[in-house]
Amino acid sequence: MHSKVSIARPALAVALTLVVTMSALPASAADHVSEVDPFIGSDWFGDVFVGATTPFGMVKLGPDVFGYGYRKGFKSTGEIRGFSHLHLSGGSGKYDNIRVMPVTGEVRPGDFHSPRANEQASPGYYAVDLPGYGVHAELTATRRTGVHRYTFSRTGDAHITLDLDLLVPGKGEESQKFLGADLKVVSPTEVVGVAHYAGGWNEGGRYDVYFDMMTDTPAGGTRTWLGGKLGTDRDVHAAGPTPVGVSFDYKVEAGQAIQAKVGISFVSLDQARRNARGEVRDFRFNDVRQAAVAAWNRALARIEVAGGDVAQRRTFYTALYHTMMMPSDHTGENPKWTSSEPYYDDFQAIWDTFRSQGPLLTLIAPDRQRDIVRSLVDTYRHAGYMPDARVGNDNGRTQGGSNADVLVADAFVKGLSGIDYKAAFEAMLKDATVPPADARKEGRGGLDTYNTLGYVALPTERAGSRTVEYAYDDFTIAEVACGLGRPEQAALYTRHAGNWTNLWDAGDEHEGVKGFLRPRNADGSWAPQYLVRRGTWPDFYYEGDLWTYSIYAPQDVRRLVEMSGGKEAFVKRLDTTFDNLHFDITNEPGFLVPDLYLWAGRPDRTADRVTTFLERAFNDTKGGIPGNDDSGAMSSWYAFQSMGFYPNPGQDVYLIGTPAFADSAVDLGGGRIFRVHAEHFTPDHTNRYVQSATLDGQRLDTAWFRHGQIARGGQLTLVMGPTPSSWGTVMPPPSMSDPGFTLCSRSSR
Repeated sequence: MHSKVSIARPALAVALTLVVTMSALPASAADHVSEVDPFIGSDWFGDVFVGATTPFGMVKLGPDVFGYGYRKGFKSTGEIRGFSHLHLSGGSGKYDNIRVMPVTGEVRPGDFHSPRANEQASPGYYAVDLPGYGVHAELTATRRTGVHRYTFSRTGDAHITLDLDLLVPGKGEESQKFLGADLKVVSPTEVVGVAHYAGGWNEGGRYDVYFDMMTDTPAGGTRTWLGGKLGTDRDVHAAGPTPVGVSFDYKVEAGQAIQAKVGISFVSLDQARRNARGEVRDFRFNDVRQAAVAAWNRALARIEVAGGDVAQRRTFYTALYHTMMMPSDHTGENPKWTSSEPYYDDFQAIWDTFRSQGPLLTLIAPDRQRDIVRSLVDTYRHAGYMPDARVGNDNGRTQGGSNADVLVADAFVKGLSGIDYKAAFEAMLKDATVPPADARKEGRGGLDTYNTLGYVALPTERAGSRTVEYAYDDFTIAEVACGLGRPEQAALYTRHAGNWTNLWDAGDEHEGVKGFLRPRNADGSWAPQYLVRRGTWPDFYYEGDLWTYSIYAPQDVRRLVEMSGGKEAFVKRLDTTFDNLHFDITNEPGFLVPDLYLWAGRPDRTADRVTTFLERAFNDTKGGIPGNDDSGAMSSWYAFQSMGFYPNPGQDVYLIGTPAFADSAVDLGGGRIFRVHAEHFTPDHTNRYVQSATLDGQRLDTAWFRHGQIARGGQLTLVMGPTPSSWGTVMPPPSMSDPGFTLCSRSSR
């Protein structure tokens, strides 16, 4: 855990210093790269990417570790097998393609591995010693090109090898397969080719990875292999899953460095060559690294924090770094269709990221989030559905609802321009009305009963979690319909937004709490309660249980409170959820749960719960993320809550919790800054309860505010204290069952 220190000067002085510093310091000058530790979350199932990449870069060049398992290539212990160019972050079961490994001595195809020492990583850079070969390896990257520098410590035979058949294998239905490859030695400094793969976590179809690898030092000779046998063929064709690769062979002097650059493309060999030559004009490794560092500093400088210790800052900026890994910017790399729209891939998965990562990007990278949404809409135009997940240029898999709908609505109500919202609305309607051929791949499964009975009936898999997610997705459709002047559709989907209540059994009781979702048959009869703690694909609830999904109604928490027996009973319900260990911080379905106390008039309990998880679940160690980071989902939850507010995604509402920093400043772009200042802040969270608040100098009595109130910048001032107060207890955040509720009032457009 991070250490706790006291503030030696008054909070007001801290705030004034922060304001002066942030006003005077241009974003490009801030050095937050030095505050990032990419190893945070690399163990304890965080599954974060460790290696070299740029913000949202397509190429993620990093080490693959021997013996990790079947789903992902990195952990903090184990021998290194090589450095491949495509990885996921916070997810697993896909890629690890086009693997390079420097070796000395005898070349043994398929058996390259070395212990490691002196491992280093920072944004845009990775380095490690490979004692087994006497090599110091360094990596950096541009968006579509990986750059390698290998320094050999001993005089003698040395080799730069390239394997095409190695990858994350996967398991069962998630198996990833190598299908074959073509490889051509062009010269003593260049090899080109393409490798073909399929499968992985998303059960995707074939994807082709083209490469152009160039070195700065001519090889004394080149050898290729097919099926593990070395030879001198310059053209190699693998018609199926057989080992295939190449070795550049050298006689090196001790201390000699050899550099390589590998352009990657999903489109063509010509494009791979253009990427290698256009993005890295020479072999200036340090220049490429500096450019990556500069890009990361610009991205990270969109939020400035003050008032925390070194460990807290490291945890925070690493979390921010992890939120900007995925989806990957594949613009110009779409092999499926030609379009002038942006193209993003590696959504694994929107089911994870719509809750916090998407809304965070709307604040700190609105142009990026705009392009991501445009890409989703363009995928609908050409592939038939907006994806819930999409990796390797193929949709799949859909874990719950059609949650790209929430990202569209989130952009819409927060006024992101440049998006074809009419086309986006068409995509949302298709999600809600047209059953897909493969409901695990895309679209909504169970529409036959959901749209006729108002719930997904058994025996359809994930019927419970799908019902409540579809209901919220329908609410977001209603929001966009209203804003686009479609009153009939707005009314229809507002009614559908209440469908979650059709699985509510008011008499079902567990641990002294009454009222839970319950499985239901198509004839309307109840089925036995489903008590699996954390279900998966064929279960009633996906990656959650009845405690979590029974309180998932972000569109109408007021009604949820009433159905639970009123505010006091709802607080008891939430307390039981936390105290009896039903809340799962390791997964996304419960992200909003700590903030639900606000609807019961108990912001103090939100502060208590948020503080507990900020302090106990996240830290600056290799196990410092409580579960899969899931494309930055976990990290973005931490980043939001650390600043003292959290989004209700798909709505224009932010919920106030308790800040982990005395001051935060969010650069919204265009010179607009939104600041959060905590007076009487204490680093040990003794003063974690808000006593009063102002927004732009005006009294704020609610524990929430709207996006439109901060869209042009401003300052939220929270006066903190050691005991609960009456602040924020009277008017809860908005719900669709509020008296006088007006759907379109949520839009800040």
